[in-house]
Amino acid sequence: MTKKATEIDAHVGRQIRLRRLLLGMSQDQLAAALGLTFQQVQKYEKGVNRVGAGRLFELSEILSVPVSYFYEGLPASRSGGVNHPGDRVAAFLQSEEGIRLSQAFVRIKAPMVRRRIFDLIGLLGGESEAAETEKAA
Repeated sequence: MTKKATEIDAHVGRQIRLRRLLLGMSQDQLAAALGLTFQQVQKYEKGVNRVGAGRLFELSEILSVPVSYFYEGLPASRSGGVNHPGDRVAAFLQSEEGIRLSQAFVRIKAPMVRRRIFDLIGLLGGESEAAETEKAA
């Protein structure tokens, strides 16, 4: 009996992809370190193929994270269907845009520039009234 990939496998795959991108590593580079093809890494990252325990341990060493990293962010309950407020934020931070935006923001050294960008994003996101209320208080 062959086991099918599950949502947990997809989550582990997203975590692999996120860490690989944060390290600036290509799928080819990760595949070479694992002795695989980049297509196999793609399948892991998409959650199409399950990652075995031994391979997960190898990945943790190559990506310099503990094995538990791959399970971070999983809901404590498996009841499913419940959307938590942080789910959209977590999904964004795992996206290509989220990673690139976060990396670029962190490279900004001037605190005032960072604050201005933060304020601009809040304004564009419709938080201007709340921000003005907080400043007045």
